[in-house]
Amino acid sequence: MSDNDIKKDGITETPAAAKASEEVGKSADTAKTSEKVEKNADTESPAVTVADESGITVPERFTVSPNPHMRTSDSTRSIMIDVCIALIPALLWGCFVFGLRSLTVVLLTIFCCVVFEALTQLILRRPVTIGDFSAVVTGMLLGLNLPASIPLWVPVIGAGFAIIIVKQLFGGIGMNIVNPALAARVFLFSWPDYMQTFTEPFHRLSLFENMSKSDAVASATPLVSLKSGNLPEVPLFDMLTGNQAGVIGEVSALLLIIGGIYLLIRRVITWHIPVAYIGTVALLSFIFPQAANAVDFMLCEILAGGLMLGAIFMATDYTTSPSTYTGRLIYGCGCGVLTILIRWFGGYTEGVSFAILIMNLFVWYLDKWTRPVRFGGREKTEKKA
Repeated sequence: MSDNDIKKDGITETPAAAKASEEVGKSADTAKTSEKVEKNADTESPAVTVADESGITVPERFTVSPNPHMRTSDSTRSIMIDVCIALIPALLWGCFVFGLRSLTVVLLTIFCCVVFEALTQLILRRPVTIGDFSAVVTGMLLGLNLPASIPLWVPVIGAGFAIIIVKQLFGGIGMNIVNPALAARVFLFSWPDYMQTFTEPFHRLSLFENMSKSDAVASATPLVSLKSGNLPEVPLFDMLTGNQAGVIGEVSALLLIIGGIYLLIRRVITWHIPVAYIGTVALLSFIFPQAANAVDFMLCEILAGGLMLGAIFMATDYTTSPSTYTGRLIYGCGCGVLTILIRWFGGYTEGVSFAILIMNLFVWYLDKWTRPVRFGGREKTEKKA
């Protein structure tokens, strides 16, 4: 045995033989590693590739969205569930004031929205996303915007219009240009006798009671008196707590405010749109009162109708509201101005739904005009000399 020979495990090897053995071992380890990677790829994540703009394909797990990136535990499902929780007090109060038929209307609307969403996505061969609760929120908001005495076929038509026409035909969640629940409510004004028939507070309807229009009409909403330039007979305290005629979810301003505070605490919404919206209505009502007492007239304009429900829960919809703080303030002020103009000079006593839908159409422009300057960039490009 020469001095260059290597003794390993009692076996004498030459340096050449040892090097060959080492290379064989490395090849075996490489083969095992490749086999393990392929196995993991087959069992854990499929080998899907995505082509970018340059035509280069990269594994999907290495594809990320554009910056900025924010780590958060929020999801569409959790946000929608928070909205549902915030609306439950107003729903329960509506059931208490108008009877269990209110619950029938809301649950039927939710059920139809979920069914229409699933069927539409199956027909269009899209993934069924009813688990994100967005259809539930649409149905809940639409149901709360209906009178308790509404015929039960009306919510079915409204749900179909909201989900199929306004939402899914535009691409689904995040692609619609207007709020589905509000668009459906305005569409249902095609039957004005049913949509403007309100039940007397605490004249409770049973679960499946069929009401004729003559039986259901008992009192006008405070907005009717305000439109004629008179203060309503309903006391301000009753308007705050919910002892007034109206649709199921709009009568109690106090419970809607509590729901809005919950959403603020959960950081589902910001204060910009509700404060700008309600503040604009209050300011215009106080500066240009249509009744003798400016303060009472202002408070009635705030507490009556669907202002609280619209400003807190529908004007703040992520898809149909601006993403910048400045844009949200402008958006809220625009909603307030349009609401006052429609209430005072329009054909309907309520202008919240129309105002929000009109401002929905300006969201893209507001985002463009109020877009912040990129860090390190310039506000305006210098003209060439």
